[in-house]
Amino acid sequence: MAFADNLKQLPSVSHLAALHLLNGEGVVQATIENKPGQAGSLAVYAALAAKHGSINVPAAQEGLTLYAEHTADAQANPGKHPNIDRLFQIVETGQSLSVKTVAA
Repeated sequence: MAFADNLKQLPSVSHLAALHLLNGEGVVQATIENKPGQAGSLAVYAALAAKHGSINVPAAQEGLTLYAEHTADAQANPGKHPNIDRLFQIVETGQSLSVKTVAA
């Protein structure tokens, strides 16, 4: 299924302004905002966090599937899709990121 189709299956994120991704020490590693160009990633990461409790290896693997055609593009072009690159890094390192939501 294409990324756009996968997004239609995910819960709405209209109630969120952003997500903060925190490392094990509680330091913000990244912020994904609810704005054009990031809203799809916000939906993916929010759904993964709700299902898995954090962005851990199983969540990252599922996320790579949800990103569909963008996953292959990210693999071919490192740096072009930082939110997908982050999932590759989690799978490779086994690290986990906790998620803090920011209400809209």
